[in-house]
Amino acid sequence: MPPQLPGPDDELLRPREVAALLGVRTATIARWARQGRLSPLLTPGGHRRYTRASVRAVLDEEPAAPAMAEDAARLYEQGWSIRQVAQRFGCEYGVMRRILRRQVTLRTRGGRERALP
Repeated sequence: MPPQLPGPDDELLRPREVAALLGVRTATIARWARQGRLSPLLTPGGHRRYTRASVRAVLDEEPAAPAMAEDAARLYEQGWSIRQVAQRFGCEYGVMRRILRRQVTLRTRGGRERALP
C-alpha cells in the first residue's frame, strides 16, 4: 500500500506506538512495512512514522476480532494446539498465543493447565 500523506489533523505515530495500538511487537510492524502492509513515512532524520489513517486501514483488514478470539478459544479448549489454531486462522503462533492467553488458561506442553501466578 502506498504511503498515505498525513492530513492536517493526522498525527504521525512511532513504530512502538503503532505496535501498542495493534497489539503486536515492533518487529511485526517492521515486517509489515517490508511486506507493504503498512507504509511508513520517513522523517528528515530517516525515522519511520505511520499515519493514524494507515493504522486504521490495517485494523479494518482484520477479521472480526472478538468472534475470532472466541472461536479460537473454543478450538483450543477442544484440544487443538496453539500452532494448529494459529494455522486454522492464518496467523502467527505468537499472535495466537497472545489472543488465547486473554481468553483461556493455557496448557503446559504436557497438556496440563498452567498454574496461575
